[in-house]
Amino acid sequence: MTSEDIFKRLETIRTEKPLVLNITNIVVTNFTANVLLALGASPAMTTSEHEVEELTANCRALVLNTGTPTMDQVQAMRLASARAKKLGIPVILDPVGAGASKLRIDAPMEFIRKEWISVVRGNASEIMALGGSLDRPRGVDSLHSSDHALDAALKLSASYRCVVCISGEEDLIVSGDRVMKVSNGHKMMTLITGMGCASTTLVAAFTVVEKDYFKAAAMGMAVMGLAGELAVRKSSGPGSLAVSFLDSLYAMNKDSLTAIRVKAVSKG
Repeated sequence: MTSEDIFKRLETIRTEKPLVLNITNIVVTNFTANVLLALGASPAMTTSEHEVEELTANCRALVLNTGTPTMDQVQAMRLASARAKKLGIPVILDPVGAGASKLRIDAPMEFIRKEWISVVRGNASEIMALGGSLDRPRGVDSLHSSDHALDAALKLSASYRCVVCISGEEDLIVSGDRVMKVSNGHKMMTLITGMGCASTTLVAAFTVVEKDYFKAAAMGMAVMGLAGELAVRKSSGPGSLAVSFLDSLYAMNKDSLTAIRVKAVSKG
């Protein structure tokens, strides 16, 4: 996968402006909507089970984010996921805080076991929790590096036929026996709430234009990390970084994408 491959998909997103439906958490709704707009996609947000099937039928990718879960929201996610599966629409799951509470592990695993999910994107602790780890995370923060979650990701991908993306200092993307590493990003990005959720929405946008979801996940994470790197150069701290990040996504071009660091890696 080359920078030219990513640029071609990015240009398609900007041309087609695909609708990405988000059933997401109340903390990040505004930021993730703006991230999609800056990329060139079109966001829609809902938590209502009364409209979600209708909205799903009109979207081109669906994001499920369990950051502030309620039972009504989980039901909306069920309806949307089942509808998306029937229509062949990619579903991207962000299991925020998986393992921190029973609901945060039961709901994501229900969706995964039913094979509604195309891509799971979480930090190492979240992916390990989905894989059966008994370690309880500290809220939504990861206590592990992405390498620690690789075995769990491989098992989840093989068992439920989904792509698994582990975000961290280096991101790992897993699909069956394929593993890819993305090394873009900057530690200051961890000081802005919603950056992980934003990466999920970027992955979702790329699943619209790249039907190999393994590659789509790597593209989304590479663009995410690179935008963060570029934004840090123009920022004095987390506040200005959040604004510069949106600007960097908007201005992403063929030349800037040559700085992506993506490579296939051995499982061993």
